[in-house]
Amino acid sequence: MTDDDPTQPTEPPADAGDAPSRLGRVLLGVGLAAQASEDFRDMDDTIEYAESAGVPAPDLAAPFASGMMVAAGVGIALWRLPRIATGAAVAFLTVVTATMHDFWNADEDDKSGERLAFFGNLAMLGGALVFLREAFN
Repeated sequence: MTDDDPTQPTEPPADAGDAPSRLGRVLLGVGLAAQASEDFRDMDDTIEYAESAGVPAPDLAAPFASGMMVAAGVGIALWRLPRIATGAAVAFLTVVTATMHDFWNADEDDKSGERLAFFGNLAMLGGALVFLREAFN
């Protein structure tokens, strides 16, 4: 049997999954960085929102968390320090999703928006977990 035998199954090239993975990393990273950068546009509201959710030292925690997400998003998009970048995104999204967007405890007026934010974060967390695994391979 030769490598040219059309009856034999062929292995895909080793980098066959790289283009979709790269595109996914760029999309996730840019999305995370852009979303977090929006927090800086109105940091007073971001701090107030964090305070209303019971975040300790919201005037320090909110800008730190937003900055961390911008850095993590850029790191994921450019695939630089991928273990740190994806780990930071996973840690942030895990904490924020359950604590800041707890739609099950929200007022009726806020429930729909919090539910949307919760499931959006859940989707981003799923992507970040996939890329965290990739960072360790």
